Amino acid sequence: MPSELKIKVNERSWTVSAAPDTPLLYVLSNELLLKGPRFGCGLAQCGSCSVLVNGVETRSCVTPVSAVQGKSVTTLEGLPAWYAAQNKLAEVPALHPVQQAMLDEQSAQCGYCYNGMIVKASELLAKNRQPTEAQIRTAMNGHLCRCGTYPRIILAVQRASRAMSEAKA
Repeated sequence: MPSELKIKVNERSWTVSAAPDTPLLYVLSNELLLKGPRFGCGLAQCGSCSVLVNGVETRSCVTPVSAVQGKSVTTLEGLPAWYAAQNKLAEVPALHPVQQAMLDEQSAQCGYCYNGMIVKASELLAKNRQPTEAQIRTAMNGHLCRCGTYPRIILAVQRASRAMSEAKA
């Protein structure tokens, strides 16, 4: 039975009508019309549906919407503002550095994994601005790319790391 639930997504408060056990992904996609998180496997194994909940990567396909009440959800669309808030920037950039690096490295082919890869890489770089290649590989483990562009994804995370480090200097 649907209930009125209050959630915070991309720094905006929303009241949604959904059963408490409705997957967060369905609310994000169907009610809030966000296109970043995608349905991939429905089993939290591919990462296409990833979002940040209080800054921690979370698979929205298996997370009930009721579990995020009182928490902050950031989707692909909200990453630039999340980055700006973390770094106390006066202006919100058009893209998060990871988003820009993924474009610069042309790391996407079909783009299906793109959301999860960017969300996970953003979480990693928020915690560790200069990860080693091994740390990047470990962090990205569990995110599946149907096209096999893993080498370019790693290059993009490294590029974003350099850009973020240069911006701090």
